[in-house]
Amino acid sequence: MDLGIAGRWALVCGASKGLGLGCARALAAEGVNVVIVARGEQALQQAADALRTLPGAGQVVAVAADVTTDAGRATALAACPQVDILVTNAGGPPAGDFRQFERDDWIAALDANMLAPIALIRATVDGMIARGFGRIVNITSSSVKAPIDILALSNGARSGLTGFVAGLARRTVSANVTVNNLLPGQFDTDRLRGNFAFLAKQQEADAEAIAEQKRRHIPAGRFGQPDEFGAACAFLCSAQAGYLTGQNLLIDGGAYPGTF
Repeated sequence: MDLGIAGRWALVCGASKGLGLGCARALAAEGVNVVIVARGEQALQQAADALRTLPGAGQVVAVAADVTTDAGRATALAACPQVDILVTNAGGPPAGDFRQFERDDWIAALDANMLAPIALIRATVDGMIARGFGRIVNITSSSVKAPIDILALSNGARSGLTGFVAGLARRTVSANVTVNNLLPGQFDTDRLRGNFAFLAKQQEADAEAIAEQKRRHIPAGRFGQPDEFGAACAFLCSAQAGYLTGQNLLIDGGAYPGTF
């Protein structure tokens, strides 16, 4: 399927690896010009070099910046001639017992996983409305649907973003600007391995044994791959997805047991 977005410009955050890179790769393969943003310069440049080798890829611009800061967001936005597609993404805050966390921990989580995405949306949505096309996709977490006990900071901050999106998405769709959230379950990323390491330390167990135990509880029988996550993101960004807004798409291999 031709997604109808070749030549458009996308700003993809947290795109040096993992799910953000999977999204950038899927968009670049569709001929979208991508500005990829992350804090780590070396990994970011390696990701950009790999994206440029994709058949049909458009322009690829790499910006090392921290989008949780005003200066970082300004730098990222300045590198993108116009933002037709915005993919917000930030590494999740630390795992732990909520009793460990102080006010500064909560503020940092809100800055990264709620307030920074809202600031980026605020900076780009009016231009999208004026041009009559816009796709905003926020990478959140399956914890929005089913909270994860060791991820209290993430549960709270990402749920706040979800509530904000629910109100905004119905106001912009008449201008062909959609806002949706992607909720990843357990994908084979550094973040997932970090969670297993935390549990291993907490339980005095082997991280690989914990990974295998978690894998067995996923109906798909495996962890997700970033490229299949990216494919879902690319569809939400497509011309064909203009009637889909305000949704929380859970991608978890069937792990969530509920009907709704």
